[in-house]
Amino acid sequence: MKNYSRLLYLVILINALMLSVSCNSCQSSKNSGSPMQTEQYVKVSPDFNPDSAYSFIEKQVSFGPRIPNTPQHAACGDYLVAKLNDFGAQVMEQKTTVTHYNGQKIPIRNIIGIYQPQKTKRVALFAHWDTRPFADQENDPTRQRQPILGADDGASGVGVLLEIARQLNLKSPNIGIDIIFFDLEDWGPAEFEKNPPAGDWWCMGSQYWAKNPHITNYRAAFGILLDMVGAPDATFLKEGYSVQYASNVVEKIWQTASKLGYGQWFINRKTGFITDDHVPVNENHVAPTVDIINLKDSGTGFAPHWHTLNDNMSNINRATLEAVGQTVMEVIYSEQ
Repeated sequence: MKNYSRLLYLVILINALMLSVSCNSCQSSKNSGSPMQTEQYVKVSPDFNPDSAYSFIEKQVSFGPRIPNTPQHAACGDYLVAKLNDFGAQVMEQKTTVTHYNGQKIPIRNIIGIYQPQKTKRVALFAHWDTRPFADQENDPTRQRQPILGADDGASGVGVLLEIARQLNLKSPNIGIDIIFFDLEDWGPAEFEKNPPAGDWWCMGSQYWAKNPHITNYRAAFGILLDMVGAPDATFLKEGYSVQYASNVVEKIWQTASKLGYGQWFINRKTGFITDDHVPVNENHVAPTVDIINLKDSGTGFAPHWHTLNDNMSNINRATLEAVGQTVMEVIYSEQ
């Protein structure tokens, strides 16, 4: 019994020593800063299809320049109305005529697709569908009076929203969505025009809608504007008016993009103030609206193809379309 007791004592002592070593090793491992597994973000929105968005952009470009009051513009507008109808939207058209800076009377056609009109909480998604009548950023003066195709500046935002419309028809989010294509955004005075009359000659379609929404007393929880969202090297900075009027929405979008792995496009940095369709929407308090727009720190502040004849399908990149489209979809499908 004495030997057994002594043996039992030795076994207990050895086990205690081993447990001590094991615990010390475990503690040492924790203190060494070994990486801990982080919980992976789980996406709640359907998969955005960049090939589909690309094809919608390509179709718009196939009409040629979409300058208001031209047959190409009218044909493209009919196409947009047909696609929204195909994708289950309740479609409205808002038409009026404005007198522009050059004295010309120009008809405006804003196109609106409404999803789940019975929902009280709504989010508005915007893009402009017209194109600039002149390539006034061309270095060669003989080319500056030619109209641009506007694959990026115009068609890219519309193409992304058409793909989102297609997805909305397949699976509804918890909120109502209004997709609004603004007309006559890009016909401001040209660089080569001398002494144009003072006035707000840009964003005429959104100016009209913001003062005359398609539904009386319309208000949205927030809005997202897409402009020039197709370039392969696009960088979306936090634009000034967006931060001023909708800082919480800016953070929501940029944080969502980061969680989805799109941080290389959505840069966490503030920049200057851009005149775009979100300005009249914000100023008239229809919806605190953010502009997702490709901005640069040098030159004009925009991409090199901006307002030039190089704004064609060569400047449309599927990865960028996916980054924008999936981010916007994740934001709206996360709303309650």
